[in-house]
Amino acid sequence: MSKKLNSLDALGGFVFSTNKDFEFEQEEATETLAPHLQKLEAHIDKKNRGGKVATVIKGFEGNEEDLKDLAKKLKTLCGVGGSAKDGDIIIQGNFRDKIMDYLIKEGYKVKRVGG
Repeated sequence: MSKKLNSLDALGGFVFSTNKDFEFEQEEATETLAPHLQKLEAHIDKKNRGGKVATVIKGFEGNEEDLKDLAKKLKTLCGVGGSAKDGDIIIQGNFRDKIMDYLIKEGYKVKRVGG
């Protein structure tokens, strides 16, 4: 017996249409820019985090896999947790200077934003 589908997400993102002229459009894979072409911004953020500080790296241009790989390297460098989504990398704690030094050594252009 097959598994019961509880939502549209269970279909795997595929949508059916009765329109005979419907054309399925796939998302284009965004190509990741080389590090020397990236213009990143390093922020310190306290909002909506229960008073805790987080370092936010904004402006990454590329695909999600490369964003997550860079986030993993930064989390390992600092020895803390974090996440990567919507082109931003969020690292728990105030590690802006350490992260900026690492990114500059890797060839990224990093700008310090805020206090």
